[in-house]
Amino acid sequence: MADEEDEPGFEEELDDGSGGVDAAGHGRRKRLFSKELRCMMYGFGDDQNPYTESVDILEDLVIEFITEMTHKAMSIGRQGRVQVEDIVFLIRKDPRKFARVKDLLTMNEELKRARKAFDEANYGS
Repeated sequence: MADEEDEPGFEEELDDGSGGVDAAGHGRRKRLFSKELRCMMYGFGDDQNPYTESVDILEDLVIEFITEMTHKAMSIGRQGRVQVEDIVFLIRKDPRKFARVKDLLTMNEELKRARKAFDEANYGS
């Protein structure tokens, strides 16, 4: 009887953790980041062809992180919109993530300026 009581609770925890959508369509869901994750795993020392299960687990974690951050970002700032400032605000207390986002935003601005200068040089005259 104790086993029967534990099993339904365990199944409920699995359903709640996956959000319902992923559990129902796990096998049918299109993998969005498989190629990139395989390359990253290889770059961090995994085999050149990592196990599909490992890639799938990592992809589930990535999608869960992105979903949570998006929901949090939508709840602050302008309701229903995600802006860069909202993401920066959410990660401000994690020094590694904050530094990386700051570097990426700086690089993005430099690329925009370089493209603009290149376009002006080619098409401005």
